[in-house]
Amino acid sequence: MRYETVVGLEVHLQLATKTKAFCGCSTKFGQEPNGQTCPVCLGFPGSLPVLNEEAFLYAIKVALALNCKIQDLIKFDRKNYYYPDLPKNYQISQYDMPLAYDGFVDIPSKDTKKRIRIKRVHMEEDAGKLIHSEGQGYSLVDFNRCGMPLLEIVTEPDLGSPQEAYEYLTRLKSVLEYLKVSDCDMEKGSLRCDANISIRPQGQAELGTKVEVKNMNSFKNVRLALEYEAERQVSMVEDGNRLMQETRLWDAEKSITNSMRSKEEAKDYRYFPEPDLVPFVVDKTVIDKIRAGLPELPEARSRRFIKEYGLSEYDANVLTSQIDLAEYFEECGRLYPNKKTVANWVMGDIMARMSVKNTEIRDLGLSPENLAELLKMIDDGTISGKMAKELLSESIETKRSPRDIVKEKGLSQISDAAQIESVVALVLGKNEKSVADYRAGKKNAFTFLVGQVMKETKGKANPAVVNELLKKVLGE
Repeated sequence: MRYETVVGLEVHLQLATKTKAFCGCSTKFGQEPNGQTCPVCLGFPGSLPVLNEEAFLYAIKVALALNCKIQDLIKFDRKNYYYPDLPKNYQISQYDMPLAYDGFVDIPSKDTKKRIRIKRVHMEEDAGKLIHSEGQGYSLVDFNRCGMPLLEIVTEPDLGSPQEAYEYLTRLKSVLEYLKVSDCDMEKGSLRCDANISIRPQGQAELGTKVEVKNMNSFKNVRLALEYEAERQVSMVEDGNRLMQETRLWDAEKSITNSMRSKEEAKDYRYFPEPDLVPFVVDKTVIDKIRAGLPELPEARSRRFIKEYGLSEYDANVLTSQIDLAEYFEECGRLYPNKKTVANWVMGDIMARMSVKNTEIRDLGLSPENLAELLKMIDDGTISGKMAKELLSESIETKRSPRDIVKEKGLSQISDAAQIESVVALVLGKNEKSVADYRAGKKNAFTFLVGQVMKETKGKANPAVVNELLKKVLGE
């Protein structure tokens, strides 16, 4: 029997505010443990939370960008559970009346698009962090993360494969980066993802037993964990075993999931309204102002790139997938007229360098001005395309202007016909057999002769001029 996979994702986003969700403590990353705490985020008796207005406005911004409806009445709830990193023994969250609901994100699917429904977007605060030292019989607790402003984005179970989950996360992160409400850095914990996965017989409407998978620190690991978990569940069912509703942890080193605990349900958390935060209604003019101020999002920017710059849909989607990449491309396009040439260089050599150095475009070390300068030198014959690739690497490593490097090292391309003609004569005199082979119809001999001219000039000869002169002389 064939099975289909059903996936729903829960993304936790840390909002990029300077202070926490309900107190004035700093949200700065990597500070001394327990140095960013106060009576409010530690839950001391008598302390009272106050909602961070900026975090709330960021949350509205995200909800609108995800095509959600905003709740008429904003209410917070207490989610009760007991764990060493939760000093209050409850978490301020939202339960039955989330901030926003009924949104969607479109992802590519074969030759069309697939709509992934957003069930809810709600605000909550983060818990602390447990530090387990290897070989020690105890754990340490850092409460700095307590009270960090989070946004939880929950999908409906609309994702039909691990690859679709990967595509959704990539699209979602792109939108969030364009909004500039978070740094979306998974290594810092600013973006975290839990996945709910089940299997069911092909064509069956009823969902199977749901398993939650945690501890995935990259989109790649989300995909790998879901692939493993789907195979594990199918194997369990086909062997006649009953699947349990549970939470499992992804072990990236072994590429397996391990059981952590039985899966909690809403009733286990004993939700009730947060008594220290009064419910309130958002002024519609505030929502309208935020909606009007939304930036151009990836999909809209991609359509504009296609229309204005004549790019293919694929090229436009790649260039708009990251806001820094899109802005870099447009800045280069303002300095150099041929947008397709800029796109080819950005998507080719530059993104390859980004991959090798494992860095983003903003940290690569190649300014838009330097790339435009490089392309202009190719056009005016100062350098060849091959020389440009070598110059690109040196410019990135040294962060110097390509034109300065060319001037300092005397790398200018030789385009003077008289100068190249003397080299051509020298090469033909040394390679009479290749000349005869070419005249006998062996076309490869011509390529060899071009190579010899380039070798004699140490790669500086203009290839177009070399080809033209060789054809002329050999024709005679």
